[in-house]
Amino acid sequence: MSVVPIRLFGDPILLTKADPVVDFDAELRRLVSDLTDTMLAAPGAGLAAPQLGVGLRVFTYNVDGEIGHLVNPDLTLSEEEQFGPEGCLSIPGLTYDCRRALQVVAKGYNMYGEPVVIEGSDLLARCIQHETDHLDGVLFVDRLDTETRKAAMKAIREAEWSGLGGPPVLKVSPHPTSPHLTNGFGL
Repeated sequence: MSVVPIRLFGDPILLTKADPVVDFDAELRRLVSDLTDTMLAAPGAGLAAPQLGVGLRVFTYNVDGEIGHLVNPDLTLSEEEQFGPEGCLSIPGLTYDCRRALQVVAKGYNMYGEPVVIEGSDLLARCIQHETDHLDGVLFVDRLDTETRKAAMKAIREAEWSGLGGPPVLKVSPHPTSPHLTNGFGL
């Protein structure tokens, strides 16, 4: 159990779809512990395994004093939306308004392989969607409208921590922000 360095924007693992967890073993429990310790130390509202350089479908969250984790999440999103500030530990210091579903039902497993269902709205729903996007190789800046996304990319290139050698790659999420949207950007 330790605090692990968080991968920053530009690291290829952040753009790679994570593999499903198949072994619910001591190694997975250690990963969940590392994710939790690192998330709390950052501090952050959530952290996904790819952000620690591990390509597995698992994330932790810390919203309104509730700390938890989810393995192999499958989301059902509400049609009602929210629009508000979002940031990312892999894109430190930058926050932009992002469109997400207002409510989510997330099904998956805990670190012991037992089925789990998490229902949330507002910040918890935003966090679960954000972390699940990480598992699909999608960053929240990929969901911004065109003008805001351009401003975000400029800010990232100019950030002290940024080591981008070329233009950043944007991906479209396979999960729309709500069931009636199809372009992945929530527009």
